[in-house]
Amino acid sequence: MKRLILMVMAVLFSGLTWAQSPTKNTSNERGARVDDTAPGRLQLSAFGGLSMPMGKYKNEIGRAKNGYFGGLAIDQYFRGNKWGIGLDARFLNHDMRKFDSVFFDNGHIGTTYFNHPSFQHIAVSIGPTYKAGSGKVDVEAFLRGGLLFEGFPQYAQSIYVNAASGPPAKLFDTYYTSNSKEKTRSWMGLGGIRLSYALSNNWGLFAQADYLRAFGKSFGKDSSEFYVTRYNEKKALGTKDVLNVKDGQLINLLDFYEEQPITQKTFVQAVNVSLGIKYTFGSKRKPAPAPVTKTVAPSALAAPKDILVVVKDKQTGFALSGVTVKISRNGIDNASISNADGQAERIKAAEKGTYLITAVKNGIAAEPVNISEQDFNNAGNVIYKEIFHDDPRFTLIGETVRANDSSKLPGIGTVLTNTGNNRNMTQISDAEAKFVYQLEQASDYHIVASQAGKFSQTESVTTKGLDRSKTLYVTLKLGVSNLDAGAVFVLKNIHYDFDKWDIRADAGRILDNLVNVMAQNPGLRIELSSHTDSRGKDAYNLRLSQQRAESAVNYLVSKGVARDRMVAKGYGETRLLNRCANGVDCSEDEHQANRRTEIKVLKF
Repeated sequence: MKRLILMVMAVLFSGLTWAQSPTKNTSNERGARVDDTAPGRLQLSAFGGLSMPMGKYKNEIGRAKNGYFGGLAIDQYFRGNKWGIGLDARFLNHDMRKFDSVFFDNGHIGTTYFNHPSFQHIAVSIGPTYKAGSGKVDVEAFLRGGLLFEGFPQYAQSIYVNAASGPPAKLFDTYYTSNSKEKTRSWMGLGGIRLSYALSNNWGLFAQADYLRAFGKSFGKDSSEFYVTRYNEKKALGTKDVLNVKDGQLINLLDFYEEQPITQKTFVQAVNVSLGIKYTFGSKRKPAPAPVTKTVAPSALAAPKDILVVVKDKQTGFALSGVTVKISRNGIDNASISNADGQAERIKAAEKGTYLITAVKNGIAAEPVNISEQDFNNAGNVIYKEIFHDDPRFTLIGETVRANDSSKLPGIGTVLTNTGNNRNMTQISDAEAKFVYQLEQASDYHIVASQAGKFSQTESVTTKGLDRSKTLYVTLKLGVSNLDAGAVFVLKNIHYDFDKWDIRADAGRILDNLVNVMAQNPGLRIELSSHTDSRGKDAYNLRLSQQRAESAVNYLVSKGVARDRMVAKGYGETRLLNRCANGVDCSEDEHQANRRTEIKVLKF
């Protein structure tokens, strides 16, 4: 115990010594609100108040009454004065409810207290503290863990029988404490909240409420819980009852008490409310006296200046839009979003001082940039700073447009799929019909519109072959059409092996988009058709196209689309899109235009 007290005193002394060292204070009018770069402050608190036992500790086992407690706490806050670590040492006293004496015809039941009839504990704990507030009011929350040095009352309730001469003889203990030790230890937890009001830059008053409880059955070889043993009554002794004695033994005791005793236990727990006073080390920085201003640089150099911040991509040097930029001083953040030129909102007539610039986009933070007082002493009316954001991914900037005229179409859901790992991401185009995704390097993607009543082709996007140090943006326009009855759409990138009609993996991904379209539009019924070029025999082309159309329908059925919602139709070379009929010399690209898979809306 002495060793622990010495250790606590050493920690307190070290903290006090550290707190006296000079620190930079960027506090406001009372020094409580500071910016994120302000040095942490040390505070010392003294408190006392009412301690209220709970549960079995208060009721039938512990019989503990409301008591008093008092203690000291020391909290060292880290830079920014929001988070800190605190040490709490306190003493708690809970008197116990004493037992009444019971009298019967030839004796009485009385209680002997072998030590103080109260619970007396010393609690020492350490843990994190968080502080927030406004003006002169602070709210602090704390969570601690540590040791509880427990002091238990020792007593016995005994039956005394009157003797023929002399004092009554003690013959039997009916209720007694059964702790192996009067003083023991346990682990403990402490959590609470403190509301304080600043009287000055250093002194403050506070009200505090917290909850303390012991944990565990034992600490080392010692029991950590309070034990009592008793014999339950069968029948209460009354004033006319007689306990018979023979050879120093009570021969009719079992008429009134059970034969076997029971042992009960409880752990210590209490809710505590208190008032206190605290002292926060560190003084408020005062303005320099007038004579000293003669040594400061001319006032023209220290005049307010505009602050202009531009965000750039670190790898390419391109201006970066859509970045959240914060310019912070004294706990006040000026936040804005960088525009198309990478510029954050300009701060006009900023006062001389130190500022911190931070920038975040897509969950990735840029390396912070500082503005010093020296920047205000330099020539010019604007302080210009660049901050570089480093994200190794490419940025896909897409736009949802009407397929027929390329006009903007906002509010359209989109799905981006990484074909390497089949991972999906979703986004809805904004009021400007734009959507933005981050693309990994050396990867292939598919993107489609996903919205009831709408249809889009499955577009392919790749970052393979792109150099991130030269390229930042990948652009795409996603054409979207209405699913109107009679509308016909070509399914791009549906390919079959030569003379085959099996659905390949790459074609399956395109058809998966059609599965989603059918699911989103349960009333939709389509014709799915396959077409060939003019090369080869007409009958063969007709048969092959029918087989391919049926394979596509079968694939959709396997994904849960009802077969009666689809018609498979092979047209062979009967519906060519260009001049490339039998015997006409055409390029491969012209023949490719005729080899296609189409869907036609039969009903919507």
